[in-house]
Amino acid sequence: MSKIPATLIPGDGIGPEIVDATLAALDALGAPFEWDRQVAGLEGVKTANDPLPPATLASIRRTRLALKGPLETPSGGGYRSSNVRLREEFKLFANLRPAKTIIPGGRYDNIDLVVVRENLEGLYIGHEHYVQIDDDPHAVAMATGINTRAGCRHILDYAFEHAIALGRKKVTIVHKANIMKALTGIFKETAEQLYEEKYKGRIQMDTIIVDACAMKLVLNPWQFDVLVTTNLFGDILSDLVAGLVGGLGMAPGANIGADAAIFEAVHGSAPDIAGQGKANPTALLLAAALMLDHVKRQDLGDRLRRAVDQTLNLDQVRTGDLGGKASTSEFTRALVARIQAGG
Repeated sequence: MSKIPATLIPGDGIGPEIVDATLAALDALGAPFEWDRQVAGLEGVKTANDPLPPATLASIRRTRLALKGPLETPSGGGYRSSNVRLREEFKLFANLRPAKTIIPGGRYDNIDLVVVRENLEGLYIGHEHYVQIDDDPHAVAMATGINTRAGCRHILDYAFEHAIALGRKKVTIVHKANIMKALTGIFKETAEQLYEEKYKGRIQMDTIIVDACAMKLVLNPWQFDVLVTTNLFGDILSDLVAGLVGGLGMAPGANIGADAAIFEAVHGSAPDIAGQGKANPTALLLAAALMLDHVKRQDLGDRLRRAVDQTLNLDQVRTGDLGGKASTSEFTRALVARIQAGG
C-alpha cells in the first residue's frame, strides 16, 4: 500500500492525548498515512513564537492533508485564531460537520444530519473596527460581512454534490434573508438559481430562516437531512446539532478546499483536564475516519467508525463525559482490540 504524506498537529491541552489515541487506532487499521509532525496554537507560540509557524504551513502545502487536535485561541486579545488562519491560507471553503447518534437512549435518538458551513466569507472575514466618541475609544463597534456570488456557488455546489454522493434526500438552505436582505439574500438567491440549473430532479431542496431552523432542530431534528448555510449561522447550528448527539466530544469536522483538506476535533483544548487521562478521543477518531474517506479509503473509515460504535456500545467502555469510568488510554486499548479483532 503506497504511503500518503499527511501533516499531524497534536495541538494544545488534551490535543496530544487524543491524537495519540487516534494514531494508535490508525496504526491498528494499517492506515496509509506517513506523518509529518508540526505545531500550532499555543504550542506554536511556545516553541516557535508563532501560533502558526512557517514550517507548519510549508508542511501542509506539501502534503495538502492534515489531522489536527484542538488549538488554543485566547478570548479578546492575544493572537488571531489559528483555525481561521488555516482556513484562509489554504482556501478551505467548506466546513463539513456530520452528526450521527452513536450512543442510543439519549434525549434525541437516531440523529443523522450533516451541516455544511461556508468557511471563508460572511461576518467572519474579520473586517472590524471601533469608532471613538469623546474619551471612549470603544464607543462604537462595527463589523462588515461579505458574501460573494462565486463564494455562495462554491459552497452550495459542494453541499449539493456531497449530499447526492452520500445518497441523501434533501438539502435545506438556511438564511436570514428576511432581515439581512443583501448579505444572506444573495446566498438564498444563488441556491435557488443553482437548484434550477443543476440539481432539480436529482435531490430535494427547501429554504428556512435560521431562527426557525434552530427551533425546529430542537423540536423535530428528524425533518432535516443536509443543512447548508453561511459562516456565522453554520458555526452556531453545527454546535447545536452536535448537542443532539451528545456534545462536541462526539463531533468531527472536515475543512475542505480545492488544494488541501484539514480534519479536526471541533471541541476546545480543555486545558483543565489536560494530562489527566480523562479526554474522550471520539471526535478526533471520527475526524480521522472522514480523512480516510477523503483519501478514498472508506473501507478503513467504516471499520474505524464500526469499532468506535462497538467499543462504546457492546463493550460499554466509555470515558467520564459519556457516563463511563474509562481513562483515555483504557478506551484506546479497548478500541484497538476491537479493530484487531476485525470489528
